Amino acid sequence: MKYLVGIYATTVMVAALCFSMWGQFAYKGFAYNLGRAFVWPAVVFPSFGSFLSGIIWLVVIVAILVLVRRK
Repeated sequence: MKYLVGIYATTVMVAALCFSMWGQFAYKGFAYNLGRAFVWPAVVFPSFGSFLSGIIWLVVIVAILVLVRRK
C-alpha cells in the first residue's frame, strides 16, 4: 500500500509541475496547480471526473444516512 501511495505522490508532483509550467492555468501559481494535480486523472480524463464525482456523491449520501440512523 505504501508503494502505491508513493507512486501516486510522485505522479501528483509531476502533474503539478507540468500543470504549473505548461498547463491551461499556469498563470495561477503552483499551489493552485498542486490542488488540481491531486485529482489529475479527473483533469486529464474528463469522463473519469464524472465518475469520480458520482463516487463522491455516493460516499456523502451514505455518510448522511449512517449519521441519521445513529440518532
